[in-house]
Amino acid sequence: MSETEENLPSERETAHEGAVGKADNPFADPGLPPHEHRMQDIDERAAKRSERTVALLFLVSMIATVAFIASYVAIPIDKIVYIFPLGHISGLNFALGLTLGVALFCIGAGAVHWARTLMSDEEVADERHPIEATPDVKAKVLADFAQGAKESQFGRRKLIRNTMFGALALVPLSGVVLLRDLGPLPEKKLRTTGWKKGIRLVNQSTNLPLRPEDIAVGSLTFAKPEGLEETDEDFANKIAKDALMLVRIQPQNIKDKQELAWSHEGIVAYSKICTHVGCPISLYEQQTHHVLCPCHQSTFDLSDGGRVIFGPAGHALPQLHITVKDGYLEAVSDFAEPVGPSFWERG
Repeated sequence: MSETEENLPSERETAHEGAVGKADNPFADPGLPPHEHRMQDIDERAAKRSERTVALLFLVSMIATVAFIASYVAIPIDKIVYIFPLGHISGLNFALGLTLGVALFCIGAGAVHWARTLMSDEEVADERHPIEATPDVKAKVLADFAQGAKESQFGRRKLIRNTMFGALALVPLSGVVLLRDLGPLPEKKLRTTGWKKGIRLVNQSTNLPLRPEDIAVGSLTFAKPEGLEETDEDFANKIAKDALMLVRIQPQNIKDKQELAWSHEGIVAYSKICTHVGCPISLYEQQTHHVLCPCHQSTFDLSDGGRVIFGPAGHALPQLHITVKDGYLEAVSDFAEPVGPSFWERG
């Protein structure tokens, strides 16, 4: 026997190693471990306790959602509270975050506890199948779905089912309530302005009350209501509706009868806000008495009721009825119609 043959393994050793390799095959199917029943599977009292626990979690979620809505309505937005260890924080934000977090957590915890204690946990092996489903596969899927629904005890555990429906129905209200932050409801704010009977016209540049002699023929003067100051917190919102422009036209050149009746010695007052998209009008042509919006070139005739003669604006400029009292120009009433662009509720 040569040295090479001496180094080769014997047939007995090779057979022994092959047997060991087959026994220790890492790819062999180990099979499923024996199923171990949970306490809830064999004891109905334990199942009832789990059912009440899940229902309690769903009920807490419902209460937290109601608390979320109540906090949003009741707690002032500027209220600051001290919460250890967070320090001084917004009371509203803390309440909203806490209640919404509890509502969502309890729904998730209830669903997890339900799945882990009451739904079937028995492992089922399924063979791979082609992507295209055969009628037998479809029938099997429907049967498996029905079996899963039965094993989930959804129909049997009515307390869980009803409280889950309640929690899922209430929690979306949190998002609906937050839509309120899109802004306050307009109510009738778009229909009214700061002008009313007895309010004096104040020059927007000098901040002084206007007299008839302050309005020269051919000039364009901008005015605001008396008492409206640029330092006011809501000045921008108010001036967007209250801005006024005045021109003096020879009375015989005023074509519209109502415009003439609402003027004083040829002085007419119109809204400065364009009726197209709300841009401020600033260009005046003395010879034609036309005013031009610089945004989209809508043109209005101030000698003929402020009607539109060119451009995309949809309706005439609203006129303010003015008079004189104690030597100063003042409003007789608010505008007869909403100022600025049209809106769908205008009617």
